[in-house]
Amino acid sequence: MLNLCYMKHIFTSILLFCCAIVASAQTSVAIYGNSYITSAVENETARFSRQGFLQNWSNEKSVISTYFKLHSTGELSVAIRMKNDGKPSDIKVTVANKTFYVNGFKSTGFTDVPLGVVNIADTGYVAIQLQGVSTENSTFATVQGYIIAGAATKNGVVHCGTFEPYWTLRGPSVHLKYRLPNGAKIRRFYNEVTVREGNDPLGSYYMANGFGEGYCGIQVNSATERRILFSVWSPFVTDDPKSIPDSLKIILLKKGENTVTGEFGNEGSGGQSFIRYNWITGNTYKFLTEIEPDGKGNTIYTAYFYAPESGRWQLIASFLRPKTETHYTNAHSFLENFWTDHGHITRQVEFGNQWAQTADGEWVELTEAIFTFDETARAGVRKDYAGGVAEDGNFFLKNCGFFNNSTPFRSTFTRKPTNKKPEVNI
Repeated sequence: MLNLCYMKHIFTSILLFCCAIVASAQTSVAIYGNSYITSAVENETARFSRQGFLQNWSNEKSVISTYFKLHSTGELSVAIRMKNDGKPSDIKVTVANKTFYVNGFKSTGFTDVPLGVVNIADTGYVAIQLQGVSTENSTFATVQGYIIAGAATKNGVVHCGTFEPYWTLRGPSVHLKYRLPNGAKIRRFYNEVTVREGNDPLGSYYMANGFGEGYCGIQVNSATERRILFSVWSPFVTDDPKSIPDSLKIILLKKGENTVTGEFGNEGSGGQSFIRYNWITGNTYKFLTEIEPDGKGNTIYTAYFYAPESGRWQLIASFLRPKTETHYTNAHSFLENFWTDHGHITRQVEFGNQWAQTADGEWVELTEAIFTFDETARAGVRKDYAGGVAEDGNFFLKNCGFFNNSTPFRSTFTRKPTNKKPEVNI
């Protein structure tokens, strides 16, 4: 049974909480899909279960941050839904710079514990930070989420809701589609990519040269490994590369000295190549992708990479895509986070000096791009996406981190011409 002091605390808090939410609908913000362990400790045990709970939370140094966006200001009442093993736990919860303490919590069933009311002075993203203080249990609590209400929620709350938590946690992917010259057959596309210092969290993919059947760019794959990636999808639509008939498999024609090649799946299937290369923030890297029919009903895709550290172009790989006759289409770039643990960290990339070369050998500078985003953003569950023209004149893309200023879908941007035709010595 709850002790008398704790019952008094709960009763008083409920009265205050209920007064704050009169004539206001409640919103349940689940812990899973909206939260990250933002101050993890060595050998972190806290986990978000697929059932939707925070579990194995036992270290008082761990901070679990939950994010949602509000379109109104005013009072916001907050309660936390949790349970534990029936022995007392003390926790603290910080909302909009106001900290609430729950002392002596014990309940073997999920219980809504009112925390209090805060004033939301500005619209935008709000973070709730959860931290354990002490416990007699093996863990502080199993947490299901928060219940929020009040004037600040009257115009809606942006959160995962019924959307797939995996994609919400990864955050929105953002794209730039470059306007190619009308009616021309494009053989090559050239682009430059720069990632500024501090914009390279783990799980980032800065895709520079996208085309109708694949892409290439740079990635942050771990704390010690980065890659240059080039992939071409098979014309056989499947997520299982083993199911592709031999007649429709991507064929490797040649590869660079340090290139690793293989197959990929789960997002369509095809041929993949990559170079382990620890590219450096602040440096500008160049990509050249060539797409040309072979005259036999197939198309050859070849990608090259230029690193300023070596001062030379190097081949990534060349693939043959069977039963395909096309030149370069759908020139685009994108920025994505492919790790669910890092969707709370902002990343930004710049793309500059885009050029297309026609089948006749003429270079044409591309100065216009259209900004778009993925299903996560279109579903309205994440609003931290942006694109445009940076101060230095390059196009930029930005995502994740719960910033407030987002860019409208299909915004068109124009950069100033550089008139710097690519110098390609291959």
